[in-house]
This record gives sequence, structure tokens and C-alpha cells, in this order.
Amino acid sequence: MTDTIDANEHKALDPQLIRHYAEDFNADRANLVAANAAVSSGVLAAATDYKGARSLPRDFSIELKQGSITNQRRSGRCWMFAALNTLRYEVMHQWNLDDFEFSETYLFFWDAMEKSNTYLENVLATLDEPTDSRIFQEINYGPADDGGWWQMFAALVNKYGLVPKSAYPESANSKDSDAFKQYLNSKLREFAADLRDRHAKGTPMEQLRAVKNDDMATVYRICAISLGEPPERFDFLARVDDDAKKDDKKGDAKEAKEADNAPKSGKDERKQIRDFGITPVEFYRKYVPVDVNDLVTLCNVPMASRPYGKRYRIRFTANVAEAGDMEFVNVPLNVFKKAAVDQIAAGHPIWFACDCTQFSLRGAGYFDCDTVRVDQLFGTEFTFDKGQGLEYGDSPSNHAMTLTGVNLGEDGKPNRWKVENSWGKDNGEDGYYVASDAWFDRYVTEIIIRKEYLDEATRSLLATEPIELEPWEPLTKRSR
Repeated sequence: MTDTIDANEHKALDPQLIRHYAEDFNADRANLVAANAAVSSGVLAAATDYKGARSLPRDFSIELKQGSITNQRRSGRCWMFAALNTLRYEVMHQWNLDDFEFSETYLFFWDAMEKSNTYLENVLATLDEPTDSRIFQEINYGPADDGGWWQMFAALVNKYGLVPKSAYPESANSKDSDAFKQYLNSKLREFAADLRDRHAKGTPMEQLRAVKNDDMATVYRICAISLGEPPERFDFLARVDDDAKKDDKKGDAKEAKEADNAPKSGKDERKQIRDFGITPVEFYRKYVPVDVNDLVTLCNVPMASRPYGKRYRIRFTANVAEAGDMEFVNVPLNVFKKAAVDQIAAGHPIWFACDCTQFSLRGAGYFDCDTVRVDQLFGTEFTFDKGQGLEYGDSPSNHAMTLTGVNLGEDGKPNRWKVENSWGKDNGEDGYYVASDAWFDRYVTEIIIRKEYLDEATRSLLATEPIELEPWEPLTKRSR
């Protein structure tokens, strides 16, 4: 008994050591200044280095003209917003629209339905797993939570198409999804318990599937009450940008002058694009000049256990059951970054995923280790590299945004990136952020690249058999 007490004493936080820590802390003037600043202003404000911020001007040698900034509000739909922001850019420039926004709520409805269906299918596939097994714990963690990847987005678009925001606007529960998803997840777990109980009593699979189909009727009711039913058909109206009309008349000075001198009626005379009774799938195929299947998820995961030049698939990560699990091609940083620069230089924005919490100033709009000097504030270095941050769960992907610009230095290499966020105009500078290239290297883990901007070696990996990973194995996480 005495030996046990002695062993526990060695584990305890020693009061004498605490007094020593306090004496050392108070003996250093820098600690007192740092504490005053952090306690009164917060850690990030106290750690902000103005020199770092000044080294990241908000001008870029390559910059894409985007529409109005979007706002996901209190929801985990960043991956949808970022994906739709990449597509709306293409729509605006294809059709000469001054601005445009897709309905995020439309895909949010179908994502909730599809995740619920896939969750119940995963339950049926693991009926004999104990509820405390690691695989069932992963399946059961967040049955229909908000987060996702680009490939989840692509699966939804392929199946359900897209609609403009006017056809299915935001609702209280799309803007603040916590209560909706809390009770949907609770009901799904009840359904899971019922299916497992029936299985234990010998109910055959055919009958269990019939029960699951009945359960999905309840899921539809919850989604429809929370978000409203999605449209099957809708009317579409858009107006062509006046600048596009002026460009068409540049070669005829007389015609341009006559147009300027013509009496003004007060009406909006811009050319209209109109469609009546169009379906979401028809709208996607007609108006969106992008095939979502022609984009590839590249990741940069520098871990010995995840070799470069391989294709990976993570089990139990599908939202649409028949579309399959998420896949990633792991490439070295130089390949990763070159693909990003080439795609932006060609005039196409990029969906990307990162750890947005690391060395970031949400209000001011900076992602940069030299601007957020928590190392100076706390008097300690933060030494994890990218691989260690992923392996130890310190910097997993937790947010998706859109790259809409890059600045190339005299050497032709990137030194900062323009980031379009989906947190509204009040965050960053009118909704935009600037990320240093060093921050990009360290915390950006996924980019979505068109196949034409992949090198031959990377493109050839798309035909290889993927290495299958368990959902808890380090590679990347769903973005929220």
C-alpha cells in the first residue's frame, strides 16, 4: 500500500514546483507585459505582429474577379459554399453575369437525406459489430453532421443537379443547423438501435431494408419541416452584365456613341437569360460549364505511413451510398503547389481544405505564422511539421475555402495567396483573406484540380488501385 502511495505522489503536480514556476514567471518582465496584453485583449490580439501583417499586402499578380461574398452563418457547410463559389465563378464568366449565387440550402437538404440513408446502410453492414467497437463508433459519431469533402459535393451535383439561390433560399435551420441536425442524428441513432435489435431477434435482411425505407420517410419529414421541400422545377431569370454589351460594341464608335445618347427609359434594358420549368439537373448541365467529375482531389500529407505517389480511399466516408467513399492522391508539395498556381493562372479558382484555426486572425483576415506570433507571446517555439500535425491530430482539415488569387515574386514562385471565405463581409477584408505561402505549405492539405493541370505522373495515379484506410487513420478530415 505504501509503495502505491509513493508512486502516486511522483505523478502529482508538486506545489513546491508550482511556486518555483511562479517565481520564474514573475522574474521576467516580458512575461508580465505579455500577460497584461493577453488578459486584457486576448491571445490573438496580443500576439499580432504588425510587421508580419504589413509584409502581406492585399494585391496579387494573378487575381480572379468573383461575385459577392457568401455567408454560411452558423452551419458547417463550408465545403458546399467553397465548391459552389468555384462553380459560380465559371457560370458568371460563361454567361457574362454581374453576380450569381447557387442555393446552398438545396444541396444541404439532399446531403442530409443521403447521409441519413448511408448511415443506416452502414448500420446494416455492421449489424454484428459491438456498439463499442472502433468501426461502429466511427460510423455512429455524427450520422448526418454538416461537414464534407469536394467529392461529396460532386456526388450530390451528379444526382440532384443545382439551383440558383432564388429558387431555394436560406432558412432559419440552414443558417443555424445545430438543432435540426441534433434531433435528426438522435432519430437516426434510434433507428440504428431498432435495426440492430431486430437483427438480434433473427429478422432477415430483406425485412430490415423495408424497415429502413420506412425510417427514411421520417427523415424526409424532418428535413422538409426544417428546410422546406426542394423544387423539382423552377423558372430562371438572369441579366447579362452591361459591361459585356459595351465590349461587344467597342469596334463601332458611332454605334457606341448613339447608344450613350439614346433616351433612357428607366427600365433595365440588359439582355435576359430566361428558362421556364427547368429541372435542377437540366440547369446544371445547361448553365454550368464544368463537369464536377473532371476534378481530382490532391492532398499533401508528408507522413512515412502515407507515401507520395499513391491513391488512397477512406472507408465509411460516402454521403451518397452508391457514389462510393472519398479518394485522395497524395503528392509532394512542389507538385501540389504547381498544380494550384497553374490552375489559377489559367483563370480557374480552387477549392481547398486546411486547418483554419492555426495562426489565423479571423477578423483581420490573415493566415500567417509571422503575423500571429504566439511563439513570442508565450516564449516557446511551436515545432511540429506538417506530417506531425496530421499524425497527432493537431492540424487536421477543418475548413474549406476558395483560392481566387496568387502573387508571384520575381523568381516566379508564389509568396502569398488570396482566399475567398464564406464567413460574410464582416470577417477579413470584405470577406477575403490573405495567406502567406509558408502558411499554405504548412496547413493546406487538399486542393481540387482539373485533370488538365495535373502532370502525367499524377494523372497516371488515377488508374491505380487505391490503398484503403480506416476512417480514423491520419490523412484528412471532413471540412466544416
